[in-house]
Amino acid sequence: MVDADQTFVIVGGGLAGAKAAETLRAEGFTGRVILISDERDHPYERPPLSKGYLLGKAERDSVFVHEPAWYARNDIELHLGQFVDRIDRSAKTVRFGDDGTLVRYDKLLLVTGAEPRRLDIPGTDLAGVHHLRRLAHAERLRGVLGSLGRDNGHLVIAGAGWIGLEVAAAAREYGAEVTVIEPAPTPLHGALGPELGEVFAELHREHGVRFHFGRRLTEIVGQDGMVLAVRTDDGEEHPAHGVLAAIGAAPRVGLAEAAGLQIADRAHGGGIVVDERLRTSDPDVYAAGDAANSPLARSGTRVRVEHWANALNGGPAAARSMLGQEVTYDRVPYFFTDQYDLGMEYSGWAPVGSYDQVVIRGDAGKREFIAFWVKEGRVLAGMNVNVWDVTEPIQKLIRSAAPVDLDALADPHVPLDSLVS
Repeated sequence: MVDADQTFVIVGGGLAGAKAAETLRAEGFTGRVILISDERDHPYERPPLSKGYLLGKAERDSVFVHEPAWYARNDIELHLGQFVDRIDRSAKTVRFGDDGTLVRYDKLLLVTGAEPRRLDIPGTDLAGVHHLRRLAHAERLRGVLGSLGRDNGHLVIAGAGWIGLEVAAAAREYGAEVTVIEPAPTPLHGALGPELGEVFAELHREHGVRFHFGRRLTEIVGQDGMVLAVRTDDGEEHPAHGVLAAIGAAPRVGLAEAAGLQIADRAHGGGIVVDERLRTSDPDVYAAGDAANSPLARSGTRVRVEHWANALNGGPAAARSMLGQEVTYDRVPYFFTDQYDLGMEYSGWAPVGSYDQVVIRGDAGKREFIAFWVKEGRVLAGMNVNVWDVTEPIQKLIRSAAPVDLDALADPHVPLDSLVS
């Protein structure tokens, strides 16, 4: 069968899906490419939603992966505002949920992403309770932060993860009062551990953010349908004119699960199980981005990575795999954040409990340093804070999986490249 007779279907209209479609054409695929998104906006990138666009420093059009005309120009059949409600693997079809239309595929890519976890407490139906995942959420929240800033209003954020902290920083730049409620003892506790989480806590305190650690929201209090306050499990009440639920995201796996594809359990990150070629348990179905659970390079473990770089690189890798090319998707996880005057890049994977020490190179007090999470002398992850152009040597250290001299690792005068054998 020649390319022109084949149909490749992509379900999911985020960065991974758009980059997969782009790669199929760039690699010379001449068959049908069908991209289906349940959002009405063209595929866009998500980092600006909690960074530049939310702050009003980036225009709306800047978030889109391609200009709208690109899809027609590259003969990509784009279906916006439509969703797939069924995959029939035996017939190799997907079904549109609105009208029941069936589309046959030769290869199918699932890039269905993730959705924000919901607070399960009274009051979540009040106006003024927000999530941040989609462009429409960011548009709404941008207006809310502006209003809160003008009126000295209070924003309460449930969760001190990356989204919670980035929105906290944006809200303070608008002039809003910000309170963060977090069950863990520090921000970013699961991602960075207590040692580095405290760095971010102090950064935000310096900018006026109030933290309540070891606490959970139990109720959102309102009047006439509007948010007035929140209550926490210690019985305290905190003023609130808006609430952001930033308690994590869950992979959108319902479609894949109903089709009988293998799904990882939540203890292992959830998501659609894929191999190093991003193939699911069905060899004609692939998955990438936030929804995929893939092998972690050189670790013997599996992870589900929700960050931008995984979508940027995973979509093209899946496309090449669909084309029958030899693909090994083993990139070191990478993400970044900007909060106030702090810029950070993180490479690797070192959840709490996986490492035995943290090595600091530089001055953590001045927030100009590199932190390394180390186990048995081997670097699992590295985070550079206001130190630049070091991602490549950090990732080389991680990939090498070789023991390093920890004194040299901590010494800013020793080039990182010299530590990689």
